[in-house]
Amino acid sequence: MLVKNSTLLGYKKKLLLIILLLVIIGIVFIYSASTVLAIELHNNSQFFIKKHIFGLMLGVIGYCIGRLIPISFVQQYALLWWLCASIVTLATLYSPYAVLIHGSKRWLKIAGLIFQPSELLKMSFIIYIALFFSKQPKTKTVSSYIPLIIICAITSFILLMQPDFGLTITLLITTIFLFFITCSSLKYFLLLVGFFIVGTIGLIISKPYRLQRILTFLDPWKDPKGKGFQIIQSFIAIGSGGWYGTGITHSKQKFFYLPMQHTDFIFSIFAEETGFIGSIVLISLFAMIMYIGLFLSMNMKNRFGAFCVLSFTILIILQSIINIAVATGLVPTKGIGLPFISYGNTHTVCTLAIIGFLINVIQNDSKNHC
Repeated sequence: MLVKNSTLLGYKKKLLLIILLLVIIGIVFIYSASTVLAIELHNNSQFFIKKHIFGLMLGVIGYCIGRLIPISFVQQYALLWWLCASIVTLATLYSPYAVLIHGSKRWLKIAGLIFQPSELLKMSFIIYIALFFSKQPKTKTVSSYIPLIIICAITSFILLMQPDFGLTITLLITTIFLFFITCSSLKYFLLLVGFFIVGTIGLIISKPYRLQRILTFLDPWKDPKGKGFQIIQSFIAIGSGGWYGTGITHSKQKFFYLPMQHTDFIFSIFAEETGFIGSIVLISLFAMIMYIGLFLSMNMKNRFGAFCVLSFTILIILQSIINIAVATGLVPTKGIGLPFISYGNTHTVCTLAIIGFLINVIQNDSKNHC
């Protein structure tokens, strides 16, 4: 049963409040985690936080665009947007403007600005699959999924060429979740999961460094000063936090012990400085996003809007789970940031644009409840 318009708007406000809290947490802990590294690399303790604030300013613009863009326009040009994003992302492999960072070609540098096109591809891919599943009839055939299979295959190919194994897996798992929700055939779902597992294993085996990550994940103490160094330092950071933490800005692991302390492993610094209690509060905020997103998606009239809310909720929560799981040693390292908190301007801008678009579809749907 659909809820009242006032209820949808109430949950929208709660969602925005949680996002605002996470953004504030991100500002505080990017500053805390990055100061030492910023002094070492740029002789300016505020280097990274200033860039992050600039990214947030652009993110506000992205939010406004997402909030105001006509939903019908997004639906009409979803495939074209995905195609353009795919071409730009592919350019990171061949363009003279491509930038190699940490062994991956995921960035372009134009007019002095570095951005990550795969974030645009991620957004456009999710919008396309939301549109695809929203248009699926109750009675489905295998052939009806061919367009989705093609889009998934091309997107995966482009991302794996960079390589960005973590984002590839994240997008495919999101797609599988949506397939599970809409598919009436358990046989097809199990077949899809089987293909995914076999394909993932094949991709891991095909690249020695991916296999090495699995081996390091299983026993990081085998090479504590080499491959296992980062995750061990993450353990030390989290363990040092105890119940209440060492206090904000008082992390010891940020002093060149823990690599990527302001990006992929910012949760470790957060846990060190706020302790177990702070970590539970942060995880609870993401859990609330999941609850609100699921509630809204189940109570919206417009199928496209509902699938957009559901898809992006799954994506944000999945990224959060993977990031925290990596920091705590539950899964191998993936290179996925913590939404709203990790440093990364393209990620920040695109994530806030996503939130703007979700508020857009929620607001639009609430009008139809009147």
